[in-house]
Amino acid sequence: MFKVNSIYCGDCEEVLKTFPDASIDLIYADPPFFTQKNYEVIWGDGYEIRAFEDRWRGGKQGIYNYVEWMRPKIEQIHRVLKDTGSFYLHCDPHASHYLKVLCDEIFGYSKFQNEIVWCYVGGGYSKKRWSRKHDVILFYTKGNKWTFNVDDVRLPYTGNIRRHADGSPYKHSMKLPEDWWADIPPVGNLGRAFKERLGYPTQKPEKLLERIIKASSNPMDIVLDPFCGCGTAIAVAHKFDRRWIGIDLSPTACKLMVKRMRSIGVNISESDIIGLPMTLEDLKKINHYDFQNWVCQKLNARVSSRKSGDMGVDGWIMNTVPLQVKQSERVGRNVVDNFETAIRRARKKKGIIVAFSFTRSAYAEAARAKAQDGLDIELITVEELLNREVREDGNAGDNP
Repeated sequence: MFKVNSIYCGDCEEVLKTFPDASIDLIYADPPFFTQKNYEVIWGDGYEIRAFEDRWRGGKQGIYNYVEWMRPKIEQIHRVLKDTGSFYLHCDPHASHYLKVLCDEIFGYSKFQNEIVWCYVGGGYSKKRWSRKHDVILFYTKGNKWTFNVDDVRLPYTGNIRRHADGSPYKHSMKLPEDWWADIPPVGNLGRAFKERLGYPTQKPEKLLERIIKASSNPMDIVLDPFCGCGTAIAVAHKFDRRWIGIDLSPTACKLMVKRMRSIGVNISESDIIGLPMTLEDLKKINHYDFQNWVCQKLNARVSSRKSGDMGVDGWIMNTVPLQVKQSERVGRNVVDNFETAIRRARKKKGIIVAFSFTRSAYAEAARAKAQDGLDIELITVEELLNREVREDGNAGDNP
């Protein structure tokens, strides 16, 4: 059984397998798009790097790999959705037609209700083709009856409206949004949605989720986002008195959701995240960026401001001690030797390397560097880091 008003850390396919059949009222899914891009952003606080890969191997075959990756996830989404529930799948024009065929297969061709086109403007215009300025949202239902609160999502007419003799508008002076939405700006560098901006590469505006949640759920219904990212869907669900569940594979994203939900009055902390990596084996399985974030948080370090070409420095402890993070076993002498060069380039006398384990030659090189060159390189294993804390001088010390 699942827990409502909760954040789950893990692959949504595996998490949803633990949920009972027909238990969720509304599911909004915004999975990685088939964009063939890598996203990497260092957030304003400097303490974490948020990155994910939206790249699918196989050239033209990659789209089929992507669809097969999505298939078991949408099958689980269909299973946990109530017979009266609704499913919205947010995708882009690269893959929307492939995903529609997949959803027709899983939900049934007759359960397709709308292809919503969300139009927007923003930077980036092509001189080779029509500029790509829309996303596609596929709307499916599971059964023959579903929630659709038409009066909650009506919009004012932009043209002339019919009025009574006294000048008051007719009762039906509001219209239902069509299946193309051009009145909701994206979360960019400018505009009304800018204040929502958290720096997440694919963050969606709250107004978009507000329209979906108001239309297709009622107060106290359960809203699920299986690719929750920075938590827009669950934040909007909470604001409109829905119960909510957020799932994301990234521990960094899950911790961000906690911060966001706390900012709107939800009593939740990182310790409440279900499935957050806590053991050595967990930490070996998470992606490199989340592992790097975990190490930086443990050592109160800021990630390097250079996202690529960092010259061997992944972070800075107390802004003065360079840090290198290796998600590897048996890190050897060559890594220590190269890090010495990075320390000298930074004009520092000390540094820290974190890895799962080090070879004898790595420890020997660190000892040589200290004795002969005056460079203090501390080698810390992840197991040690799980049980140690950092003193204000930037050294890792034993817990009292």
